[in-house]
Amino acid sequence: MRSLYLLVPLAPLVGAIIVGLWGPRLGRAVSHWICILGVAVSMAASAVILRDVVAGNTFNGDIYVWMTSGGIKFAIGFLIDPLTALMITVVSFVSLMVHVYTIGYMEDDPGYTRFFSYISLFTFSMLMLVMANNFLQPFFGWEAVGLVSYLLIGFWFTRPTAIYANLKAFLANRVGDFGFVLGIGLIVAYFGSLDYTTVFAAAPGLAGAKLSLLGNKQTSLMTAICIGLFVGAMGKSAQVPLHVWLPDSMEGPTPISALIHAATMVTAGIFMVARMSPLFELSETALSFVTVIGATTALFMAILGIVQNDIKRVVAYSTLSQLGYMTVALGVSAYSAAIFHLMTHAFFKALLFLGAGSAIIALHHEQDLRRMGGLRRYMPITYATMWIGALALAGIPPFAGFFSKDAIIEAVHLSTVRGHGYAEFAVTIGVFLTAFYTFRMLFLAFHGEERFRHVEAHAPDHVTEEPAHEEHAHVPEPRESPWVVTVPLILLAIPSVYSGWAYIERIVFGDFFATSIFISPQHAGLATLREEWHGVATFIEHGLLSLPFWLAVGGMATAWLLYIRRTDLPAKVRARAGALYDLLLNNYYIDRFNDWFFAGGFRRVGAFFANAGDRSLIDGLMVNGSAHLVRAASAVLREMQTGRVYHYAFAMILGVFAMLVWWTGR
Repeated sequence: MRSLYLLVPLAPLVGAIIVGLWGPRLGRAVSHWICILGVAVSMAASAVILRDVVAGNTFNGDIYVWMTSGGIKFAIGFLIDPLTALMITVVSFVSLMVHVYTIGYMEDDPGYTRFFSYISLFTFSMLMLVMANNFLQPFFGWEAVGLVSYLLIGFWFTRPTAIYANLKAFLANRVGDFGFVLGIGLIVAYFGSLDYTTVFAAAPGLAGAKLSLLGNKQTSLMTAICIGLFVGAMGKSAQVPLHVWLPDSMEGPTPISALIHAATMVTAGIFMVARMSPLFELSETALSFVTVIGATTALFMAILGIVQNDIKRVVAYSTLSQLGYMTVALGVSAYSAAIFHLMTHAFFKALLFLGAGSAIIALHHEQDLRRMGGLRRYMPITYATMWIGALALAGIPPFAGFFSKDAIIEAVHLSTVRGHGYAEFAVTIGVFLTAFYTFRMLFLAFHGEERFRHVEAHAPDHVTEEPAHEEHAHVPEPRESPWVVTVPLILLAIPSVYSGWAYIERIVFGDFFATSIFISPQHAGLATLREEWHGVATFIEHGLLSLPFWLAVGGMATAWLLYIRRTDLPAKVRARAGALYDLLLNNYYIDRFNDWFFAGGFRRVGAFFANAGDRSLIDGLMVNGSAHLVRAASAVLREMQTGRVYHYAFAMILGVFAMLVWWTGR
């Protein structure tokens, strides 16, 4: 099986290298099939590994030892257990769907082969991260996904907005990565090992260890390690306040938006915290911190989703909110529920992104919801699959999102971690908001008047705001996307329907993660919920009678009322909201604050040092100052060196006289 383990990450890597180096020579068709074949091989191998792991076979070993220094081994190795097997299967499947979809979406792009090389390399990086058995390898994968995301977000590098977005993503992730490095550094310093098994086994013995910070102030070593690691997760998984890069990542092509948001990069932080459960379970403070950050992200990002007009940004803010749900689950020690929601979310979020991309293709890359409408008549397959994705995201049974989201809400309700009350409020209200913005997007894009045909100088009453462009813009009649786009939509719609009720008992309430995840006895919320499990039918029945379900129905009904029944109301609500609407439309002014305080602050500091240090000290005092000194000295010397013999003779006489005076004075 070791050869099969190697095949999972190396097959996409080989495809990325071949197409990256020789893609233009090989041609488009050969290039995309090489990359698709590599990811397909990876997915097939992942499925076989998952089946083998379910049968009880696991693996933990080094593949290659890079070096040993000071007794610390730096190695590349694999930990193949249920958590890894599930992750590599989800990542490779979603990546394969995105690869096939890319054939249709990027058909006319001049960077076609380069894009395929990048997304295969992205897949390789994520697979190396999740398969690691030590702290060195995930850091390699961690940085690799950050680098490739930078290349992909700025793929259309002639656009200033794309360059701004990829720099923003890169810098925001560097902040998180700094915390991640600090966490790993503390582990190396106090545990003397990078190996997961060694560190996890020794962790209980250091649970009471203290770390000196800021002089004599002491803090828990485990809390410092866990918060450092989680700061890394905040960057990759876009948690408040390091979330700012994710909405702007929509500047990249839609396939990479789907890949980033569904199965790679943003899920890396969720996976990492679940993998580090033996450490996080030893710090109540860290768990509370995780819970509060996740709850804040889930609620406040969902609120922002209701005012977005770019179809991809609606789905992007939805991703932020759903990542908040997963993070809350991690904070209340419901790790299996978090990973289960990661899995189901990967399917229906990839479906929604690719469905949005299908609509964008049909409208010749128009992304503004205010220029859409009525697309259901022209795109029946896209429309049907988008409905499935929307129902799954809204949490309507029996679609996948209902089971994973309700499991999280119930686990939060039973938790005793500090901050769980706030978290329960946030994730419950978030259900209404999720259903509202999801169906607002669906109704604006696929229902109502066909606003894509022309836009009048002033927007009709039923349009929430005036469109970005006011000129007449006649658009050819849209049509259903080609099979390379619709087939991935159908294949993603299938698990979006059944993966919830099919796997919840095994993954959340069973012992699937028994060897992968550790939960302390005092964090028994999920265990209590497991005792109340009486099957899928009972879970659905309970859900239908609970508040979250009716909040979801209320969100759908509100969206129907505002965007189907009374299309004049959104404009009135916006006018009444005034400053509140502007606050939401501007992302709580967080971006402006970052631009003024952090970016502007560094610019001001740089300007100060440029003026005081470079211009005044270096150029002014040292360079120009020395020149002025030489010039002044030369002016004095020039007056003394007249070139007249009698001046020099007189100076010699004076000198001799001075020497005689000095000599006789002795």
